[in-house]
Amino acid sequence: MNEETQDVAAQESGAQFTIQRIYTKDVSFETPNSPAIFQKEWTPEVKLDLDTRSNKLDEGVFEVVLALTVTASLGEETAFLCEIQQAGIFTIADVEEVQLAHMLGAFCPNVLFPYAREAVSNLVNRGTFPQLNLAPVNFDALFAQYMQQRTAPADQVTADA
Repeated sequence: MNEETQDVAAQESGAQFTIQRIYTKDVSFETPNSPAIFQKEWTPEVKLDLDTRSNKLDEGVFEVVLALTVTASLGEETAFLCEIQQAGIFTIADVEEVQLAHMLGAFCPNVLFPYAREAVSNLVNRGTFPQLNLAPVNFDALFAQYMQQRTAPADQVTADA
């Protein structure tokens, strides 16, 4: 679909999406076992935890926060703990409720993730650990899984009745 066709489709549907601002809301980097951890062979187990939340700021204006926690461990010891809350203010108007939920739960986090990923990479680098590049995340699949889990208990209650 070319740009003109997309613009016409957006005008016909009346849907609006704009990025007002992208910013780092909170950041933390800890190396609780330094300097001893630097003396060990670097074969870490890296764990990534993701969370998203959104707040309605005004009519059609939302803040979406993508929270990432990256923990690198060597055995029982934590090498580093990196926490980022990457946020954005988005204008989303004239969309159906289901589409709005998808935009807030998947589309906006997709926009925010590259910024959070870069922040994690920079913090790990400044901590003098080997480079860490987080793999891309499929927020659409995560959102679909979340929606399926949310409707599953209701389906079970109906089946049990």
